[in-house]
Formats: sequence, C-alpha cells, structure tokens
Amino acid sequence: MNTIKGVYREVIEKSEWVAIATSGPDGPHLAACWVRNLLPLSESGEEIHIPAWRFEQSEANLKRDPRMELLFVACDVKRAKGDGQGCTVIGTGELFTTGPKAEAIKTRFPWPRGVLVVKVTDLKTHLP
Repeated sequence: MNTIKGVYREVIEKSEWVAIATSGPDGPHLAACWVRNLLPLSESGEEIHIPAWRFEQSEANLKRDPRMELLFVACDVKRAKGDGQGCTVIGTGELFTTGPKAEAIKTRFPWPRGVLVVKVTDLKTHLP
C-alpha cells in the first residue's frame, strides 16, 4: 500500500474537486465530489474517505470490480517546469452505509448515505 505524502498530498489538498472513475459492464463510469467534502487525510495517508450522496452506479461497479482511480488537479502546485500538477490515486474502493467509517462522515455532513473508502495502492503525477 502506498501513502499520500509530498506532492501528492499537496495536489489533493489544493484541488477543488476529484474525478472518481470506476469500471462497469458498459465501460468506464465517472462521478465527482468537491475536495472540501473529503474527510481530512489521515497521517498514514493510506485511505481517502469520500462522502457518498448517491454514487449508486459507482457502488454497483465496485461490487463487481473494486479497482478505481481518482484524479486530482491543482493549478497552484509548483513543479520543475512550471505551475500546476495533477495526480492519479489508484486503489480499491468500497462504499459503506453503516459502521464507524460511515458514521464519521455522517457526523460531518447531514446528507450522505455513506462513505466511499478508497485504499491507495499506487500514486502517479501527470506533469514533469
């Protein structure tokens, strides 16, 4: 398992939104969430918790194939050849509607039906 630190953490924390990609029987499926709604990244940085309002198609896809990717982009992250950086978080996901992880997100917001927990397996940046 990889941990979110360094430039990856900076990109995630400075992004406005995250694209959430899963794969279903009809091909790729995209969803999104405002980054401000994510629970703060833990010190371990091994999981990302995303509040789930609906995410029915994402949930169905993850039950079939738990692999997923998240795309974050931040224009004010410095890099060697300029400003702006994107990163992809590769991992496995599961949507919880009960239990401690779901309750933690429900105490922060009144609207989610649960939490999408992404366990990080790999990280990639997009620009040199």
